[in-house]
Amino acid sequence: MKKKNFVTLILGVVGGLFFALGMCMALLPEWDAMTEGVVVGAVGAVILLLTVLIRRKLDGKPMVKLSGRAVGAALLGVAGALVLGVGMCMVMVWDLLIPGILVGVVGIVLLICLIPAVKGLE
Repeated sequence: MKKKNFVTLILGVVGGLFFALGMCMALLPEWDAMTEGVVVGAVGAVILLLTVLIRRKLDGKPMVKLSGRAVGAALLGVAGALVLGVGMCMVMVWDLLIPGILVGVVGIVLLICLIPAVKGLE
């Protein structure tokens, strides 16, 4: 196994575990650890972000440059994920089946729009 793959594997697993544990701590009322869960989840998210940057460095690629197009694609992705999440909440939590499905489909369409928006950014 190459060094870059091993480093990515370790950091990805550690970051994913921290993130998942943090989300469980924050979202399970039985655990009663909302504040601690948010902190642990944020640490996991930072580790996962650093994993991407370290992997680019090990591949010999330049650091990420933020252009207007890249920021627009990131905002589109965030908006799509949030809309899809709201649609899921509408279906599973608020018992709004048909409106939730429609909102979820809009979120999926926004995420599909990422494909042409991101093409050529590398």
